[in-house]
Amino acid sequence: MSFSLVYLFPGDVLENLTGIVPQNEIQREALMRQFRLDQPYVVQFFYYLSSLLQGDWGYSLASGLPLREEIGIAMPATIELSTYAMLMALFIGIPLGYYAGLKSYSTTDHTINALSITTYSFPVFWLALILILFFSLHLDIAPLSGRLSLLFDIEPVTGFVLIDIMLAEDIDHGLAYRDAISHLALPTLAIGAITTASMVRITRRSVIDVIHRPYIVAARSRGVSEWQIFFRHVLRNALLPILPLMAIQITTLITNAMIVETLFSWPGIGSWLIQAIYQRDFPALRVGMLAVSTLVITLTIMVDLFNRIIDPSREKYERATV
Repeated sequence: MSFSLVYLFPGDVLENLTGIVPQNEIQREALMRQFRLDQPYVVQFFYYLSSLLQGDWGYSLASGLPLREEIGIAMPATIELSTYAMLMALFIGIPLGYYAGLKSYSTTDHTINALSITTYSFPVFWLALILILFFSLHLDIAPLSGRLSLLFDIEPVTGFVLIDIMLAEDIDHGLAYRDAISHLALPTLAIGAITTASMVRITRRSVIDVIHRPYIVAARSRGVSEWQIFFRHVLRNALLPILPLMAIQITTLITNAMIVETLFSWPGIGSWLIQAIYQRDFPALRVGMLAVSTLVITLTIMVDLFNRIIDPSREKYERATV
């Protein structure tokens, strides 16, 4: 699909593929031969794949910089923001979901479930704007945009701001960490709140299904305490169905992160792609789409492989039911 965009985008095919604007016809013909654009589509496609694998992703029409370098700067910022939001969902959403499931159909359960449904119903851009309005403009306790204050000159070694602060020299690390966390707080909360609400609902449903299984009833009839039932039976068995659903949440999480980045001026792949759209930078759009889709597919496969490792009986069961 990324290769087909070279022909689907308006403009010159050579410029859409390489990001290089030829200065004359001689240079154009040389570039056409170099990138196999004078040969059949199949040959062009395989040359395109080989160029991608070698790290030759073309150049940005707007900045003239190699797209590999620009993606290398923007993608870590998005991954960092998505990772903190996912950690928030795991460490808050799953325990709350377990608690709501164990207290199923009680007042506590109804309250948690109502809050999770309400939070999940909020559009992420609306929630982000409310957080900006309240915490940044009204209370003035959180920065409005960016990853770090201009007071700190941190060299982007890894692209992850907290790691780069640790590697930096001649700065006040404590003050820099506090500043970076204050910049992280609102965008992480905007993304993580919706993901946490979804995780609460998924975990609650899984726990309710497990506690009504026959082996739980049998354990209670033998006089096993509720704590033993929870740690021996409910905890692991309720967690296994959650992991495949986490793969679905990854797509939503990264999409929400890309939306929130534009509101908080977070220098991630989302705001970078928006700028590429405004500037009609078609090579950047092509490579950005390829990078985001590759990230989503890779994380989804990793979650599924992890699920099969911790639950090897799942594959055997699926084969037995075919």
